[in-house]
Amino acid sequence: MNGINKGLTKVEVAVKWDPSPMGDPATDLDLVAATYLASDPYGEPSYVVAFDRRSPDGTINLNRDSRDGKGFGWDEVMVLELNRLDARYARVVVGVVIQQRDGMRTFAHVHHPGLRVREGYTDLLVSDFSDVSDATAATVGDFVRDGSGEWEYRPSVQGFGDTDPTTFTRTMGNANRP
Repeated sequence: MNGINKGLTKVEVAVKWDPSPMGDPATDLDLVAATYLASDPYGEPSYVVAFDRRSPDGTINLNRDSRDGKGFGWDEVMVLELNRLDARYARVVVGVVIQQRDGMRTFAHVHHPGLRVREGYTDLLVSDFSDVSDATAATVGDFVRDGSGEWEYRPSVQGFGDTDPTTFTRTMGNANRP
């Protein structure tokens, strides 16, 4: 801890959307988190958490995984316990990707999408993806460990064009490269 700044400890990332109209294929958004080692913070992810999974050490958990947006409230919720993440990790990138099973879909095709990043009761970022409406995936920010070992959040909704979920998880770490 540096002075009175405790940094971020436990953060929740949530995404929601309305179901597709009757007769249309279901829309499926997925939260994805990728961790990066201090030795290579913009290289290949050390591991990726997605699709109703958790990190090997239990510090990142995807508690809800909706395939169609037919839930009450937030359809997918991911919790990151940054204060428990091993010191060898310096960066966590979180993103949202649209499954492309039934043809190309962008955020403009998603009915009433919403994103919330919060610590406790404090919203760090709220978005409806309108800034990246032509994208098929988007990073929603970086969590970065500073020089004193504390975590900070760098909000940035950055769209990725014509990409599938597998490619997105490999390239999402290149967002916000200094």
